[in-house]
Amino acid sequence: MASNTIKEHIPHVQDMYREYFLEYASYVITDRAVPHLHDGLKPVQRRILHALREQDDGRFHKVANIIGQTMKYHPHGDAAIGEALVGMGQRDLLVDTQGNWGDPVTGDSSAAPRYIETKLSKFALEVAFNASTTVWQRSYDGRNLEPVTLPMKFPLVLAQGTEGIAVGLATKILPHNFCELLQACIAILKKEKFKLLPDFPTGGLADASAYNDGQSGGKVKVRAKISVDDPKTLAITEVPYGVTTASLIESIVSANEKGKIKIKKIEDKTAAKVEILVHLPAGADPEKSIDALYAFTSCEVSISPNCCVIFENKPVFIGVSELLEISVQHTVSLLRQELEIRKQDLREKWNFKSLEQIFIEEKIYRKLETADSSEAIISVVDKGLKPFRAKFLRDVTEEDIKRLIEIPIRRISRYDANKANEEMIALDKAIKETEKNLKGLTNYAIAYYENLLTKYGKGRERKTKLPRGGFSAIDASEVILSNLKLYMDREGGFVGTALKNVGGAEQVEGEFSALDEVIAFKEDGTFVVTKVSDKAFVGQKILRVEKFDRADDSAVYNLLYRDGRGGATMAKRFTIGGITRDKQYDLTKGSAQSKVHYLEVQPGSQADKVMLHHVPQPRIKPTLAVNFEDYPVRPRGTQGVIVTKHAVKKVERLTKIKQG
Repeated sequence: MASNTIKEHIPHVQDMYREYFLEYASYVITDRAVPHLHDGLKPVQRRILHALREQDDGRFHKVANIIGQTMKYHPHGDAAIGEALVGMGQRDLLVDTQGNWGDPVTGDSSAAPRYIETKLSKFALEVAFNASTTVWQRSYDGRNLEPVTLPMKFPLVLAQGTEGIAVGLATKILPHNFCELLQACIAILKKEKFKLLPDFPTGGLADASAYNDGQSGGKVKVRAKISVDDPKTLAITEVPYGVTTASLIESIVSANEKGKIKIKKIEDKTAAKVEILVHLPAGADPEKSIDALYAFTSCEVSISPNCCVIFENKPVFIGVSELLEISVQHTVSLLRQELEIRKQDLREKWNFKSLEQIFIEEKIYRKLETADSSEAIISVVDKGLKPFRAKFLRDVTEEDIKRLIEIPIRRISRYDANKANEEMIALDKAIKETEKNLKGLTNYAIAYYENLLTKYGKGRERKTKLPRGGFSAIDASEVILSNLKLYMDREGGFVGTALKNVGGAEQVEGEFSALDEVIAFKEDGTFVVTKVSDKAFVGQKILRVEKFDRADDSAVYNLLYRDGRGGATMAKRFTIGGITRDKQYDLTKGSAQSKVHYLEVQPGSQADKVMLHHVPQPRIKPTLAVNFEDYPVRPRGTQGVIVTKHAVKKVERLTKIKQG
């Protein structure tokens, strides 16, 4: 009975979990991790700016106070708010800062919130706020109102860049140049072509040839700026986006320890500007060393953008060009709303000024003495204004009359008709200008962007250089140092660069680099391909180890092996072909206790000739000549051809014979 009850409830519980998970995923996507297209802000950033606007008095505020103010709107604690505010301050666009706000280039953290101060920048006050065009909603506890989105008249998300991880999706939008964004907005309004490429606050060099308009699948390579101070010193003065000076230095030291590059020492002299000095050993080529730094350290990083934003209350994946076009349309819509509101305000002001002018100049206020009640006063004023109603922009209301009769007598006695006329002329001019801007809304929007460019564009020029044609490819195998000594422990089955002092270890012929692969053949006829490392286990009883080149398809191996404990001796010529690193392959038939008698590698046009010596037995020839040219080259999986069924004592190499 209990079992049936549980089974009956399982579908209901499954539905509950599905519903709860979808609600959670939706919340994380739309209300935490992904910015909104219209204002380019995540909810925590929007709430911080709203709190700053509420507190704004032109002076700096302690960050701790702003965090507390924001907690009225953001339900996720002070740590998330403080971290988001510091990130906004380091971008130096929406908020002005005072104190130690940390440094994203060096990785230094900011001072505690009680020590640092902030306020809204003039730019933010101009582009991000307008209570009349803001759509409001209740905060999480219902006590306050907060904006659904700020009326942002600027493509903020493209200027600042952002990244976030939600449930089932992520976003990574790269920052773009402030001035270029405004120029692109103007180009859109003028119906001209434009192109957006990222610009990073850390500078450096970038190859954005595969940017893919910021969508998934694109890639941007970013390099540090490295110059040659002198033949023995390289100077790094700009770091790639997302890389700190500390992590960059760590990557260089690590590459040096692994033998990928060779440096003498490294100095970090970073202060207000990045300055990392890399000292090279005597005889080192500076240009080749720069290429090696790009190939093996964080001096070059690859960034994969993935532009995802919230639009119409759901996440959308979109290109940065289309995003900018939608942003421009939204800005034009906001400008239209502002103009319409301004026009309405001006008309109301003009209308009341006209009422006031007639009320005073026609001495209607004197007739109020005859009225003995509020209704009578309103009636007297209404009757006095009746002959002039055609001049007004709308019908006279009771509220208008109440405002007129509340005018202080002192103001009436000091009334200046000439000044009033001038004010009316100015209002007329302002109304006509507003109507003109509404009719020519596109030109007005262009002028708006041009004004932003003029006022705030200075000092925001492009920092990241984009070399024409992108970066030239660096072949890591050409710039890596081949100065590593490799050793093998035959019995233990280890191969590596750190086995020099291991008893019985032998040095492998040649010099190796950290990029090289080696092939290790064992006495039982198996082999493994592995990468050069400090120490790698390949299997006991190693027969030989040598450098392995996947690109070389001309290498042909000549093999004689015994099949099993007392089986026949087989001969084969083969190529290695495609292999998987660190996977064991068998060159024999796979019988237990098989043994390799002879193994050599030759170019494809050559073959070995060997003399096979039998274990002495009656009526058995003591030797047998084997010419490998008699055997065609086959894939490595070929089992081979029987050469002799008798026990073999040894195999002696005689000569190499060229094929026809």
